[in-house]
Amino acid sequence: MNKVFSTADDAIRDIEDGAMLMFGGFGLCGIPENLIDALVRKGLREQMKDLHTISNNMGVDGFGMGRMLEAEMISSHIGSYVGENKLLEESVLAGKLDLTLVPQGTLAERIRAGGAGIPAFYTPAGVGTLVAEGKESREFDGKMYLLERWLRADFALIKAWKGDRMGNLLYRKTARNFNPMMATAARITIAEVEQLVEPGEIDPDHVMTPGIYVQRIVVGEKHEKRIERRTVRKG
Repeated sequence: MNKVFSTADDAIRDIEDGAMLMFGGFGLCGIPENLIDALVRKGLREQMKDLHTISNNMGVDGFGMGRMLEAEMISSHIGSYVGENKLLEESVLAGKLDLTLVPQGTLAERIRAGGAGIPAFYTPAGVGTLVAEGKESREFDGKMYLLERWLRADFALIKAWKGDRMGNLLYRKTARNFNPMMATAARITIAEVEQLVEPGEIDPDHVMTPGIYVQRIVVGEKHEKRIERRTVRKG
């Protein structure tokens, strides 16, 4: 089966307003920037205003998911870290966006659980904090834990370094964060890759996401690989 799409626009063509979307990556590393750009183009054409997103970060102003914020396409977001996006702060304070913050490890495990078919699990993260409000708690071996539910999505938009036509994927370094687990937790997974190869060219021992989890694959037109926050030592 050939899962390759010729353009990012074609790969995301059936994402509709109201969909729940996962976006892979960590900071600006390993984000599906070309798929995001295609989604923004579609959103502007179709006046999409009610997307629900799940990602660790929310991009930065003018790049990545920050472009979706500028287009006012997102009505709710579940994530862990939002500190690099001023527009997100303004949108939340103005009541334009519903934001749910989740401890990073809990976010990762909720997504992994969604892919593994585990509807809920207990974790000590957040006990005694605002995170615990409204959640069931239980004691195990003298320690309190919170019940957290899985996270699943209609579409997962992810990024890999290399992929073959069957959808087998290989990530590099920090870009591996969140992408593999999101690939398993969505009804349709769309993978953007830097390199597309023939089946068999990726060593089976190196495959990080098996093609069974990937429905569509597209080669990204450009990859900027920005630095989220540049820090240099003072001379």
